[in-house]
Amino acid sequence: MSTLTNTLTNPLSSSSQPRVSQGFRLQWEPVQDCHVLLYPEGMVKLNGSAGEIMKRCDGMASIAAITADIEHTHALQGLEADVLAFVELAGEQRWLKWD
Repeated sequence: MSTLTNTLTNPLSSSSQPRVSQGFRLQWEPVQDCHVLLYPEGMVKLNGSAGEIMKRCDGMASIAAITADIEHTHALQGLEADVLAFVELAGEQRWLKWD
């Protein structure tokens, strides 16, 4: 199990339940054909992998559950390290938070 830490010093592990931070809004943008993260100063256009992870970050699903869902949906295996790395990066950017 990973013990990565976000910039708020909350430990990140496979049992963490990330959610979109206050001030940000995730939505599908048909014109861009991708998920985007909106905030008062602008917009972040997310690639496919980031969108797949972010849309599952509802504050209820754990990293393990998010990973399992993505692996099942796309018939893949071994994605937990990648999901953890993205969630850590998103935490550093203040896009996601977890308790």
